[in-house]
Amino acid sequence: MVDFTVAIRAYNAGDRLPEILDQLKKQKETEGINWEILVVDNNSQDNTAQIIKDYQANWAEKFPLRYFLETRQGASMARRTAMEKAEGTIVGFLDDDNLPAPDWVSQAYTFSQSHPQAGAYGGQIHASFEVPPPDNFKKIAVYLAIIERGRKPFCYNTHKQKVLPPGAGIVISKQAWLKSVPEKLLLTGPSGKALNLKGEDLELLACLQNAGWEIWYNPDMHLNHKIPAWRLERDYLISLAKGSGLQRNHIRMMRLKPWQRPLALLAYLLNDARKALSYLIKNYNAIKTDTVAACEMAILSSILISPFYLWQMRLLGKL
Repeated sequence: MVDFTVAIRAYNAGDRLPEILDQLKKQKETEGINWEILVVDNNSQDNTAQIIKDYQANWAEKFPLRYFLETRQGASMARRTAMEKAEGTIVGFLDDDNLPAPDWVSQAYTFSQSHPQAGAYGGQIHASFEVPPPDNFKKIAVYLAIIERGRKPFCYNTHKQKVLPPGAGIVISKQAWLKSVPEKLLLTGPSGKALNLKGEDLELLACLQNAGWEIWYNPDMHLNHKIPAWRLERDYLISLAKGSGLQRNHIRMMRLKPWQRPLALLAYLLNDARKALSYLIKNYNAIKTDTVAACEMAILSSILISPFYLWQMRLLGKL
């Protein structure tokens, strides 16, 4: 029986995987934990497969390194393949730009033993910037999966803001996933470098919550998220904010019973319109020059149109 699987979704990650694998080889305090590394190649066009093959040929660790190819691009597809192939009862997901702390595996596994009711949990994600971020970047840091929510664990199910952890570094019970998450999610997530309709991580966590599982924050799990310069460019950040907002209505409606949704939709539309208009009036000039202000406007406006966007996508057969 494998206790814990580290699953890495890799896309054109030949230049990034060696650093991640070398970091995982240095994991400490793993005595007594039977664990493995599983790399899901999400249809890479570079030397990702050869890098893994070379590592496997010289692999001398007690924990195995396994490789699978998933030709259907999309984060949700790669995660499902990883969950199906994982031999561990608990699966921790790393993106190919995440560097785990030396005790990440042990902290992730230990938390699962003390919180058996948890269907999933995420930790702290710190940024490692290639270039300095824009002023006031902390306001939008969450959209780049940068999470630092204090030193105390808490359950997201009862969090007053109803937030959820991002997919980077998320640890999920295989039993909870297989029982609660449908084979195909509406939101596919990033496909290659294309953002597509983000939110697949929030959708699967909402599925777990709806099935009665708890989602937790484990502050003792630490990752460094490497942020290259191109991910801090204005156009990219605005596109990221828009993609994050367009999924909001779907996640909101998932939390409600069918009879509650029509009235809730109207209430949300009125409130979202108020917020977007108020922000536009107060920050009209700043939006033109300030990247963070432009991103905040983008997220508010995309949240407002999200129900109409999703309806249109369904009518066009794109969802």
